[in-house]
Amino acid sequence: MSRVLHSYVTGNWYSAPDEGTPVHSAVDGSEIARISSSGLDYAAAVDHARSVGGPALAALTFHERAAALKKLGQTLLAGKAEFYELSRATGATDRDSGIDIDGGIGTLLSYASRARRELPNDTIVLDGTVEQLGKTGTFLGQHIYTSRRGVAVQINAFNFPVWGFLEKLAPAFIAGLPTIVKPAGQTAYLTELVFRRIIESGLLPEGSVQLVCGSGQPLLELLGGQDSILFTGSADTARVLRTHPAVVANGVRFTAETDSLNASILGPDVTNGSVEFELFVKQLVVEMTAKAGQKCTAIRRAFVPAGLVDDVIEAATARLSTVTTGPGATEGIVMGALVSVEQRDEVLQAVRALTKSCDVVFGSTEPPAGPGAYLSPILLRCNDNTSDEPHEIEAFGPVATVIGYTDTADVVALAARGRGSLVASVVTGDTAVARDIVVGLAPYHGRVLVLDTVDAKESTGHGSPLPVLVHGGPGRAGGGEELGGIRAVLHHMQRTAVQGSPEVLTAVGNRWVAGSARTEDAIHPFRKNLAELALGDTIVGGPRRVTLDDIAHFADFTGDTFYAHTDPEAAAANPLFGGIVAHGYLVVSLAAGLFVDPAPGPVLANFGVDNLRFRTPVKADDELTVTLTAKQITPRANADYGEVRWDATVTNQSSDPVATYDVLTLVAKGEEHNA
Repeated sequence: MSRVLHSYVTGNWYSAPDEGTPVHSAVDGSEIARISSSGLDYAAAVDHARSVGGPALAALTFHERAAALKKLGQTLLAGKAEFYELSRATGATDRDSGIDIDGGIGTLLSYASRARRELPNDTIVLDGTVEQLGKTGTFLGQHIYTSRRGVAVQINAFNFPVWGFLEKLAPAFIAGLPTIVKPAGQTAYLTELVFRRIIESGLLPEGSVQLVCGSGQPLLELLGGQDSILFTGSADTARVLRTHPAVVANGVRFTAETDSLNASILGPDVTNGSVEFELFVKQLVVEMTAKAGQKCTAIRRAFVPAGLVDDVIEAATARLSTVTTGPGATEGIVMGALVSVEQRDEVLQAVRALTKSCDVVFGSTEPPAGPGAYLSPILLRCNDNTSDEPHEIEAFGPVATVIGYTDTADVVALAARGRGSLVASVVTGDTAVARDIVVGLAPYHGRVLVLDTVDAKESTGHGSPLPVLVHGGPGRAGGGEELGGIRAVLHHMQRTAVQGSPEVLTAVGNRWVAGSARTEDAIHPFRKNLAELALGDTIVGGPRRVTLDDIAHFADFTGDTFYAHTDPEAAAANPLFGGIVAHGYLVVSLAAGLFVDPAPGPVLANFGVDNLRFRTPVKADDELTVTLTAKQITPRANADYGEVRWDATVTNQSSDPVATYDVLTLVAKGEEHNA
């Protein structure tokens, strides 16, 4: 008898005392492992996440969490060969394993990179701008995101035992939320192996990740309003979980990614033999055979102009006839097995139901002889696109149905009959057609890919969720969202509106707010390193009188001879200016001359300007004054310098703001930040 898979909870590996339920190889049906969580202390696991994992993550900034994820991703990448080896037992080819294993690790690395670039080196995120709530600016409002004090419970599907849990773990970890992973039983042995390597690495804080191999049902009773459930699986199971009494009563956040009758549409402009035609057929076959069609994003419905249905079926059949099935380790194999014989039987049952209104034009509704959960690709032709079956029944395997349509309005309506999907794709060479179909599809889909001859070489394909784009869909697809870059991190956090004075908002947000105290002293702020600089440190420069000669010289020197700067008569006729005005960039350049300390020092570089707005026209003889204030200080964990954001306000002799913007600089660290 094979071993019982272990769970990892409360800092220890746990083995259930019973024999467990057998888990079989998809390749030959042999027993690989057994799975059971009997006797597991679920309450202790949840408490451990909240009392140990949560505080450990809360003590880390976003950048520190990102650094841990990056190291973990690199560690897993270096050891992925053993993951590939075991992945073959799930029925995967090496191509399939790349989607799952490399895709999952790549998501970790993507989130590590995004968090360092897009989030502050802090534990809260500011959302939007400061809102003035009173007349004088002493009463303000600011939205912030903070880490919730709960746990994220993953309940994952069998088809992605690595990517499925890593893509959920990454944003939750960055958000400061500990995770309990509950993999699907059929492929939990691969999840357990990867999880072992995570724990052995020692890179993640204790309690921040735990693993339950077995039932996840007892976890539901233990969850509360600070907790989340992240579910991938069938719509039926999602309904059961979503309506669980504890989930409903306690307001547990629930995100689901479920059934999806994804569509691919061949544009009405495409002709047989064209490049777009070949792209459509190739993509269809790839999506049918990758992971034996066991992808939530695979193409289930192929919509084709009615006059091209026969041509598409002929071309797809020719490609499908070259597809070889067998063990993933065998050279030349294109498609592996389904995850289990039971899953293959479910697929064939769905195919038989589809034949009520569709004909099988390639493949067979009978399973092949021999061991393993193998099945040839199955292509169907819909005989009546008003029938319900193609738009209601999902065969979760290497199965797709070709459906004819008349025009763009017709195909959009047909696609919408799927009642919400994760992804749709459109293959067209006509941008007007692309717009019509994309706008029509968007309300029913989480992602839409438009494939043409321009993007085809770089396209990642119809069925590939990307860390930077949202993954999820409305209606039947579950109504949830995952990934999407930092959006997924913020999903795990609590948004709160904070009201108070400028000083309070500065203290809470760790970012200087106008109206807070400024500090002017004998030391120019540019002479201070990162350890010495403080929020509110300010330099005031000016006044500096702007002359007509300044404006003429700038126009001549830069080549910006726009009439408002060079033609008095035309400028006078302009209702906004009423005469010659200074270039906006001349104003910004003069302001820099007023606040810069030119000698070498801690300020290493200016790397940008944000939010630049020209507020009031500057005319000859106006006098400019600039006030530069340290607004935000962000040390970089992996460098000897950090970023400083400065609030810059340029005013004229009447104290009217003429330009406002943020100056971004790199400033050397001091001993405190290097310690």
